Amino acid sequence: MDLFEAIEGRRSIRAYLPDPVREEDLKRILEAAIRAPSAGNIQPWEFIVVKDSETKRRLCEAALGQRFIEEAPVVIVVCANTLRSGAVYGSRGVSLYCIQDTAAAIQNMLLAAYALGYGTCWVGAFHENEVAQILELPSHIRPVAIIPLGKPAESPPLRPRRSLKEVVHLNKYGVKYFSG
Repeated sequence: MDLFEAIEGRRSIRAYLPDPVREEDLKRILEAAIRAPSAGNIQPWEFIVVKDSETKRRLCEAALGQRFIEEAPVVIVVCANTLRSGAVYGSRGVSLYCIQDTAAAIQNMLLAAYALGYGTCWVGAFHENEVAQILELPSHIRPVAIIPLGKPAESPPLRPRRSLKEVVHLNKYGVKYFSG
């Protein structure tokens, strides 16, 4: 699949078939994640693969009852190792770089999953402390996103995007790069 086809075709999926995720595919998706760029090549990401029904149910509850999380055959919780980033970059590494780095890894995962025929949804709405407790995370491992993964049971339409002329500026904010 062409990269631009994956970027344009990927959607947030909130309904999954019960079909299992092939282990080879899961490994390829996780390998795509670790190929993401990271500040200073620190690679602060940690991935918790969840297949246990009870754990998925508890994650669903911690994520404000988003039921599709427990319906997905696999859930990947992407975490940031704040000690790893903080050791090199101090407070900026803890508060920003490790979040940016894990976000890049997540985007790679979403695109790789789509290219392999799977659906995903980037879930950021959850009670962080509850997720950390459910997964028994040490205090320096921060959950950043919950990614349900499985064969899609829906095909949502493209959602509107703001135009380039609305969001691209030249040299400073307020000077439109694209006109017309």
